[in-house]
Amino acid sequence: MHTGHTIALPNRPPLVLGETALVMGILNLTPDSFSDGGAHNLVAAAVQHARQMIGEGADIIDVGGESTRPGAAPVGVQEELDRVMPVIDALVAAGIDVPISIDTYKPLVADQAIQAGACIINDVHGLQGAPEMAEVAQLHQVPVIAMHWHKERDAATPLREDMQLYFRRTIAIAEQAGLGADRIIVDPGFGFGKTLGENYELLREPLHISPASGAPLPILIGTSRKSMIGKLLGNEAHERLAGTIATNVVAYLNGGHIFRVHDVRANRDALRVAQASLYGPPQAER
Repeated sequence: MHTGHTIALPNRPPLVLGETALVMGILNLTPDSFSDGGAHNLVAAAVQHARQMIGEGADIIDVGGESTRPGAAPVGVQEELDRVMPVIDALVAAGIDVPISIDTYKPLVADQAIQAGACIINDVHGLQGAPEMAEVAQLHQVPVIAMHWHKERDAATPLREDMQLYFRRTIAIAEQAGLGADRIIVDPGFGFGKTLGENYELLREPLHISPASGAPLPILIGTSRKSMIGKLLGNEAHERLAGTIATNVVAYLNGGHIFRVHDVRANRDALRVAQASLYGPPQAER
């Protein structure tokens, strides 16, 4: 079953997490992302795609300007700003009213994006790449999605033990900056430094990451079109919709709250059916 969370956002209603899954639509502004690189990196195309995803039911739009696929070339701060800032400005000017998250591990990019209208930080380094990121989040009073990506992980340490230790460090960094654990959402980091078997292990068993006191933190699931599906099915990124839906339904049944996807409508529909299967259909439709 799902833990309930209300996460404050600046100048807008909070995120309410619990039985109803939230869908985060991916807006990649990169020429080299593994699945949709180059498809939406012009401002007009990015705004159009954001509108499409919102029309299909996206609750959050996640804007990213640097690919984290294996072998991707690093992107400098200015280049990343040049990619994401015109699009965030255009989304705000277009009246996009769903929360915008900024997918970056660079504090300066996060700071500028939040000042322009983003209200969530999505950090693939879980606040551990640049501790200043926690200070940026605290300054602007925005939540952080902290992903597990332990590049120096000891192979002798079981995955779940490593994740517990990793996220304790994340929480400690956040609290040192004055950012409470109630503003942290954890991402298990599917596909990042994990074997195929470990990725599916994370789907089979619920992930519980808790601060020193309180309920387990909310969970974001990011399996969309990833190689953990392709390696299993022997298919390409654009052929992985069915596999993505399967992983998201399993993750939802195991307590997931937010689902980061490329294909919004299909995943939203599947998650609604999963919710009705677990909790019953909405009262008005019974």
